[in-house]
Amino acid sequence: MTKKFLSEHNISFEEHNINTEPQYIDYLKEKGFRSVPVIEDNDDPIINGFRPDLLRNLVTQ
Repeated sequence: MTKKFLSEHNISFEEHNINTEPQYIDYLKEKGFRSVPVIEDNDDPIINGFRPDLLRNLVTQ
């Protein structure tokens, strides 16, 4: 859902899929996350999980 939202609003993103790139599981755990998706901006987490309310803020930036 998050990926679909970003695509529909022409927001570019780089995807790291934990199923095909399991090293990112450890990366997320080190940052304290226990669920995906996690959206970061320059390695700063800004959204965890599917949060349409917060995703809309990205559209207005």
